[in-house]
Amino acid sequence: MPEGPSVKRFQLLTAPFVGQVVAKVGGSSRQRNLKDLKAMRLQDSQASGKNLFLAFGAALEAWTMGGSPSPGPVEEEPTIQGEADRGACSLTLSQEGQEDEVSQLSPKEHSVQRKQETECSVPDAADAAGGIWKWLRFHFGLFGSIRANEFSRANKANKRGDWKDPVPRLVLNFDSGGFLVFYNCRIHWCTSPAVEPASDILSPKFHRGQALAALRQPTSICYTLLDQRYFSGLGNIIKNEILYLARIHPLSQGSLLALSDLESLLDHAVQFSTDWLHKKLAGKGLHYQIYLKEKCPLGHEVMQGTFGPRDGFKRLSWWCPQCQPLQFVHRCWN
Repeated sequence: MPEGPSVKRFQLLTAPFVGQVVAKVGGSSRQRNLKDLKAMRLQDSQASGKNLFLAFGAALEAWTMGGSPSPGPVEEEPTIQGEADRGACSLTLSQEGQEDEVSQLSPKEHSVQRKQETECSVPDAADAAGGIWKWLRFHFGLFGSIRANEFSRANKANKRGDWKDPVPRLVLNFDSGGFLVFYNCRIHWCTSPAVEPASDILSPKFHRGQALAALRQPTSICYTLLDQRYFSGLGNIIKNEILYLARIHPLSQGSLLALSDLESLLDHAVQFSTDWLHKKLAGKGLHYQIYLKEKCPLGHEVMQGTFGPRDGFKRLSWWCPQCQPLQFVHRCWN
């Protein structure tokens, strides 16, 4: 599933559409009241961890404030993919990670999502007319993505030999002529975005002290890194790569590691995530050091295992036994 850098890129992809009015709504989503987006104005776009939040408000009020006439009638029929030939934008997401992480969330991750969904509700038309923004939360599954002014096309045949294009979950056509297409995502109405900058690894307000305290727990370090309460946006790719860069075995107990090791791990988490985002914005691919590899950069054989808490889901890990020895003895804290 897309990790923090990908979702941040999605947010930047939607940003140019802020201020535009939705002229037509399509897609396969069965989420109630999505058709209500028609004639509403996209007011804001925010990303937090693995979630994207879009705000919509009444278009009439915004147009009046700007001194322009209100928009005319809009259509509502679903978008036809053949209409996507104009102005294709190449800001698309490469498929990242081949694991079955679509809905395999641990109880801790489920608790984070439940917290984010506690304020979710079906929007009230009267509230929208009164100028109150309504938010949509997007959580992307495996190969989930957003495309601007173009649709995703099949790049290979499916198991039955058919070349079928992916089906969009939601399509938003705007009065400017541009459109956004959302693939493989869960969509929920919310009264406000659940943004926690202190736990977001890409946020300038990321709280290192809070993250460090979490890492010091007597728990396998690979479990803690995927806890979205402390490392929002950090996924399995980042986990594997930064553990290798910090030379830490995925099953090392955080309480047995030296402070310098944990601080190094935090540095790698922030730096790797930031570098990955910059590569995405530059249209460059990511070169893995250990993830999906058979040998590490030093030529050692790479081990693979599936680890996870007893009451949670398991995730694949790759590590080099020589570069990342398992730590059994408590190291002195500096």
